[in-house]
Amino acid sequence: MENTRQLILVINPGSTSTKVGIFNGSELVLEQNLHHSNEELAPFDAIIEQIEFRSVLIQEFITKNNYSLADFSVIMARGGMVKPLTAGVYEVNEAMIHDLKNTPKQHASNLAGLIANDLIKGLDMKAYIADPVVVDELADEARLTGHPLFPKASIFHALNQKSVAKRFAKEQGKKYEELNLIVAHLGGGVSVGAHKKGRVIEVNQALDGDGPFSPERSGNLPMGDVIKMAYSGKYTEKELHSMIVGKGGISAYLDTNDMRVVEDLIAKGDKKAQAVLTAMSYQIAKEIGALSVVLEGDVDGIILTGGVAYTKYLTNYIAHKTKFIAKTTVYAGEDELLALAQNGVAVLADPNVSLVY
Repeated sequence: MENTRQLILVINPGSTSTKVGIFNGSELVLEQNLHHSNEELAPFDAIIEQIEFRSVLIQEFITKNNYSLADFSVIMARGGMVKPLTAGVYEVNEAMIHDLKNTPKQHASNLAGLIANDLIKGLDMKAYIADPVVVDELADEARLTGHPLFPKASIFHALNQKSVAKRFAKEQGKKYEELNLIVAHLGGGVSVGAHKKGRVIEVNQALDGDGPFSPERSGNLPMGDVIKMAYSGKYTEKELHSMIVGKGGISAYLDTNDMRVVEDLIAKGDKKAQAVLTAMSYQIAKEIGALSVVLEGDVDGIILTGGVAYTKYLTNYIAHKTKFIAKTTVYAGEDELLALAQNGVAVLADPNVSLVY
């Protein structure tokens, strides 16, 4: 293939799909979202068991589009639930493979590095992750939660948050490291981070439902009531967990996690749907306000990103509520494939940018 030395394969697994992108440098050549039905995933008891299944589908995608794995210079994979890391690019190595296979937290992102490692076997090629979900740049005072048995973990949408923050900085003619920003990733889960001169010094732990409620997560709940419910005998641990992560938030109130459905309900005059969406918008705005205190009021911009940022009612509400802090910029959707490809370009230009895992 022409210009094969700049071809980059990008892999971003989700719970029921795998996004795959082929880039020539930072230019997207081809992209596809490989969907996995409930029937296809049923045989697997754990996410980690899906490596071969998804690897085969990716290879079929590559072959179908007249490429081979040998055409690629590098594979960039989404970072998973490994040990806490500073932001950056990390080569997939044996230590990382071990941690991805043995992490107690089940998450689809864990598959990316494992699949990439599987694909490069026998080839003169390296695989990397970039800005994994466990990027940890927290300020010391942010680490104490209120009880030593419950230390705070930094788990959030680091890749997309960092990517849009750098995009914003570039559009302002600045460097990311020169700005103080508040970035809210609005997806199935919501993570809101305080970016101080290039470091995310505070962020809610969105994976387990901390912070504002979202389309699928309950957010902060009254802990006394949660404890009573846990010991009521009415619910299993799995059922209780699903109330907080998966079937909480918008889903619990309106029986849908699709924001387009919520918007349609509001357009038809559904007062309950409007009240729920307003409450979610309110909680996100409140979280942004709290982070403005973390940044001592020195905020150069507020950024809203992720799929839920397409919901105009929500973004307009948040922008209005927080206008006294800073102007809001909306980058709806997420472009994590491009963000990974850009990191691939950087490591191809200078392998020394890769950090040691």
